[in-house]
Amino acid sequence: MFNKIDQLSSQTRIMIAVVLALAFFVPYSYFYQPEFTENNATKIESKVNANAPQISSNVQDASTSVETSNAIKDSAIIATIESKSFTYKIDKLGRITIVELKEEKYRKDSAPLSLFAADVANQSNPKILEVRFSDSVLNNQALNTPYRASVSHLELTDAPQSLTLVQELDGITVQKILTFYSNGYYTATIKIPQNSIYFVSPGMRPSVENDAYVFKGVIVKESDNTITTVEDGDAQGQVNFSNAKILASVDRYYTTLLFNEKGLNATILSNANENPMPFISGNGELVLEGYIGPKNYRLLESINPTLTDVVEYGVITFFAKPLFLLLEKLYDFCGNWGWAIILLTLIVRIVLYPLTYKGMVSMQKLKEIAPKMKELQQKYKGEPQKLQVHMMELYKKHGANPMGGCLPLLLQIPVFFAIYRVLFNAIELKGADWLLWITDLSVMDPYFVLPILMGGTMYLQQHLTPTTFNDPIQEKIFKFLPLIFTIFFVTFPSGLVLYWFVNNVFSILQQLLINKSLERKKAREIAEHKQHKV
Repeated sequence: MFNKIDQLSSQTRIMIAVVLALAFFVPYSYFYQPEFTENNATKIESKVNANAPQISSNVQDASTSVETSNAIKDSAIIATIESKSFTYKIDKLGRITIVELKEEKYRKDSAPLSLFAADVANQSNPKILEVRFSDSVLNNQALNTPYRASVSHLELTDAPQSLTLVQELDGITVQKILTFYSNGYYTATIKIPQNSIYFVSPGMRPSVENDAYVFKGVIVKESDNTITTVEDGDAQGQVNFSNAKILASVDRYYTTLLFNEKGLNATILSNANENPMPFISGNGELVLEGYIGPKNYRLLESINPTLTDVVEYGVITFFAKPLFLLLEKLYDFCGNWGWAIILLTLIVRIVLYPLTYKGMVSMQKLKEIAPKMKELQQKYKGEPQKLQVHMMELYKKHGANPMGGCLPLLLQIPVFFAIYRVLFNAIELKGADWLLWITDLSVMDPYFVLPILMGGTMYLQQHLTPTTFNDPIQEKIFKFLPLIFTIFFVTFPSGLVLYWFVNNVFSILQQLLINKSLERKKAREIAEHKQHKV
């Protein structure tokens, strides 16, 4: 026997399912922590090379050696690198331990933003350009012997500047020749005698964006351009990558990385928390290129186009990246990220218009035949097979498609999810204003105006959209969706809420135009029918 849900048309049931899925899919994506997939884990395990240098436990956890050293306990800085946009400080172990961004949009509480403030005291985690040796005796000595710097201060302008760090160990001299550029790019030549296997780190990920719902960890661009990600909490043991192009530690907005298009032998270890600790293995002289700073697409591209792969959007990157590039072109056109989002929304609506139009027409037809469908449900109550046959005949007679109305909704889910990832991860929106009270599109609306407008327009859109509800309880649930969306969207970046609000406005205008068109068409059909009778 048919229950109340069976009394709804197939199209209506699908539409409800899609809308409810969207209502819970979006917040689920926001509160979902990306996991290390089984396929990815299998892939990484297969890359462990038995012939690759295996890192001993002293390299994996250097905390004991470091904590016993008076030289290391004294966190004296031996060199400072200054530019108009950042400050780097190198400690006695020849590591970049302090990175501060000075640009206004990155500042926190009116002070420069420190990328590694939360990790400075954790000596077990490798710092930027930290060198560890495979030999335990040599490694212990290296972690307790201070470097000396050729200069103590570099002021960067247009021209790059260099310094040399030297560490004298028993029978071995370690040299780091570093050249810094004002855009965050640097080169590092590590000179260590042959037969001393060592490891250089790009550093652990920045500790600024500690949001639990965004990717934080290590990204490896392999020799075949495959992107492999290892998130915090997912690293296990030692994993090696031969001839990797990029080894990057990232959070939502910032990165520290090493790269070389000729290939690097990358190694990822796990610490006590199973967080990935990245290293580049070397033997003899090793030439590296690096970058520290925001994951700004244009900036990374200007350094080396391959670095743009560090800006990742998860499994939907293949679709999200072109959307971001389109958004960037629109920004070039109008000079404001808020207006660029509105233009992007308009373009998406135009592209989807043919399918949306067909879907809305189909929904209107289903609404018109709803009374006849109800008669069939009453007539063939308890006879599902006959009911199905007669319903299909009714659909065919009136040219209605029970699936047509849900297709535009299905298409909007991946589009919305891609735009959600773009707007949520784009550091370009940080500090970007739009109008009046919206001074930063990367954070929530401080006055909740956009979420309320979004919810109001969603309610109006529902009111204008044809539906065929027969169950009043389900109809009430459907009407509560705008309120649910409003609550969820309150904490979303205002740029994302702006997109959804404008999308609703365009949907309303489109629905009004289609409703008018259908009314005129129906009026013509009635007039033609009357003339035919005469």
